Amino acid sequence: MAGLYIHVPFCKSRCIYCDFYSTTCHTPWMHRYATALIREMEQRRATWTFPVVDTLYVGGGTPSCLPPALLQKILQAVVMRYPLAEDAEVTVEANPDDVTPAWLDALTGTPVNRISMGVQTFDDALLAMLHRRHDSQQAVRAVEACREAGLENISIDLIYGLPGQTLAMWESDVRRALALQVTHLSAYALTYEDGTPLARMRDNNKVTEADEELSLAMYRLLCRLSAEAGMQHYEISNFALPGCASRHNGGYWQGVPYLGLGPGAHSYDGQRWRRWNTPDLARYVDADCAPYESEVLTDDELYDEFIMTRLRTQQGADLALLDASRRDYCMQMARPHIAAGRLRLDGNRLMLTSEGLFVSNDIICDLMN
Repeated sequence: MAGLYIHVPFCKSRCIYCDFYSTTCHTPWMHRYATALIREMEQRRATWTFPVVDTLYVGGGTPSCLPPALLQKILQAVVMRYPLAEDAEVTVEANPDDVTPAWLDALTGTPVNRISMGVQTFDDALLAMLHRRHDSQQAVRAVEACREAGLENISIDLIYGLPGQTLAMWESDVRRALALQVTHLSAYALTYEDGTPLARMRDNNKVTEADEELSLAMYRLLCRLSAEAGMQHYEISNFALPGCASRHNGGYWQGVPYLGLGPGAHSYDGQRWRRWNTPDLARYVDADCAPYESEVLTDDELYDEFIMTRLRTQQGADLALLDASRRDYCMQMARPHIAAGRLRLDGNRLMLTSEGLFVSNDIICDLMN
């Protein structure tokens, strides 16, 4: 497998919790960005050693805020330069209020077959507090519109542990998401990233972080309700109907090589070389070649990434992929967690148990160097 990621660094407005690279500059910059992006596609395909792209993910930022014709142009440019597998998974992220008939029409004839929609919550007061542009009804209508347009593979994102959010409010969010019969659900605990407006609000005592007990109760509820709806809990924060797990994100967790295009995008060769484009739109559009930095991972870093990514998944970490000394170290650190019922060993595979999921960060840190 091999994946392709395109970073679209534009948003109509910034959410107070977000620290992904994006800008609120609009149409003139979008056209300059598209020109530079296609130039980078052309330059970097010379180093692309894989015959086909198995997954394409257009993320951001907010790809859906691009003019529909420009998004169409970018997708066509990809197909011309990077052959897609016949069964390629092609995802575009969207904001609910951008999902208009014109936007959906622009996807007709493109390879897009999956939509990832940032809903976050169905509580209108919380949406306003987060500076989200949509309301709950727009989110519902957007899902319905995608399905009417023939896009059946729909994922939505939710956030729990929001300021002022109760367990009952979270239950309502999860139930409303599942009632939409989407194929995939991603749910993340709110994090207060340094430098974001949300972190400053916390530091100024304008909002209070959810306590650990409430966050744990929300996560347990999420796991139970999604299972009752027939979803498989295939990764710590991700749930999907059978056959609908995100293949692109799964590639990240399984060490699959991927090429990242656009300012701030990351690439990985599947072995030990990593590259990331400088997160600077002005430099990206003006440079003859996208400015970037790179690193070669050490054996210790490769081991740590192996533990951090593989243990997040339902398949767990295949210890047969480690050399003898790493495997011995891993098992030495894992034994207390196995004894406590937080990890289990199935053949060569080390996996989190249902109880281990709730303390996964601590377990992963213990097993790392």
